[in-house]
Amino acid sequence: MAYKNTGRPPYVHSGSSWVKRLSIGAGVALALLPRIAQAQDIEAGKALFKKCAGCHNADTDSNKVGPTLKGVVARTAGSVPGYLYSKAMRDAGAAGLVWDEPNLTEYLANPKAKVPTNKMGFPGLANPDDIKNVIAYLKSVSG
Repeated sequence: MAYKNTGRPPYVHSGSSWVKRLSIGAGVALALLPRIAQAQDIEAGKALFKKCAGCHNADTDSNKVGPTLKGVVARTAGSVPGYLYSKAMRDAGAAGLVWDEPNLTEYLANPKAKVPTNKMGFPGLANPDDIKNVIAYLKSVSG
């Protein structure tokens, strides 16, 4: 088969269906990336939460040594019914502390700095990505 000179390089097929499909596919993939990344963050957070699960539930309303964290995102601090919080945590909630993302980030990094004299013995998470992933997981169980 002889090369036919069309004035364009032979690999340019403007308007061909495979180019359109490739473009659409790339667009769909780019649109889904945030969801894929979010799903990975949730899964990573769920794996990290296993360290917390000795003291906290995240998938049921029952308390353990610590209060349930199901629905914690957007909840007032110290407000889970049936759990005996430290005075510090009750006072923090009464003062308006709500577990939004910035407050959870600070608390998970250093619980005693955010709410001094609270009962939680956990020293905090050092890795900011771990904190983001745990929060992504907690958001997923906060409905």
